[in-house]
Amino acid sequence: MLTVIGEALIDEVLSDTAPPRAHVGGSPLNVAVGLARLGHSAQFLGRFGDDEFGRRIHQHLADNSVLVPLPADSYPTSVASARLDPAGGATYTFNLSWELPDLAAQEDLFNGTTLVHTGSIASMLAPGAHDVLAAIQHARPLATVSYDPNCRPTIITDADYARAQAEKFVALADVVKASDEDLEWLYPEQDHRESARRWLELGPAVVVVTRGSKGPWAVVDRGECEVPAPATSVVDTVGAGDSFMAALLSALVDRELDGGQRRNELRALSVEQMQGVLAFAAAAAAVTVSRAGANPPTRAELRAQGVHA
Repeated sequence: MLTVIGEALIDEVLSDTAPPRAHVGGSPLNVAVGLARLGHSAQFLGRFGDDEFGRRIHQHLADNSVLVPLPADSYPTSVASARLDPAGGATYTFNLSWELPDLAAQEDLFNGTTLVHTGSIASMLAPGAHDVLAAIQHARPLATVSYDPNCRPTIITDADYARAQAEKFVALADVVKASDEDLEWLYPEQDHRESARRWLELGPAVVVVTRGSKGPWAVVDRGECEVPAPATSVVDTVGAGDSFMAALLSALVDRELDGGQRRNELRALSVEQMQGVLAFAAAAAAVTVSRAGANPPTRAELRAQGVHA
């Protein structure tokens, strides 16, 4: 079982050239859906309200075979508005609530979990961020931990706080993915590759930096590597990083590198193996940017393009 902890949102996509569109989203939720579409058993631990948007989120997860063990709560479902620029890039504003029950106290939630992923707003916004950190600490002995800061400066405006909070999760994580924009905001006077190298020293086995059209770059104990971004036509970039994250984790799980007992094997990942993982993740992201909204590919879609993990 792969467990994803984090926020669920309704993404409202606004542009000057098309009617408004509404999609189920939230970075961790998108990762959970991406993992399920790639053939993995996945569960999502997050919150949404007992309202129309919340029911839409629950149905979306169910339609994608993602387990949802936590019930709806009494707060309104969170909404993110994404305004697209002429190139398809998204700028977000948010109206959200983030609070969770004590996940670590619910032993059954993590039974059989071999990988736990979190990040984005869930790891930054109080009071829920404290609960997420406690849950990761609880699950870590038996599960691989992955983290994506997916920084939202319009929500968490204090870069010093965000940096300290991110580093708490990086130190617990085995796999970390960040965009070059994340790292440039967190460490503005430092090259993003140097920031990633320093994160590797905090404890992870893998640190990946996505760089848009430049393609992803990664550092592992045995060295560094990169792959080009696949050529594609861009509709929008909503959810591209989440599709990349899901496929990155999928490729590692396919290589049987998940589970707390396999940390040493994950740390021994070769540069050549990491390149293959990056290529699979980049291909998944390319499919997502070629269509509207956070719509990650299935494994069958990738195989039809000749892409294999």
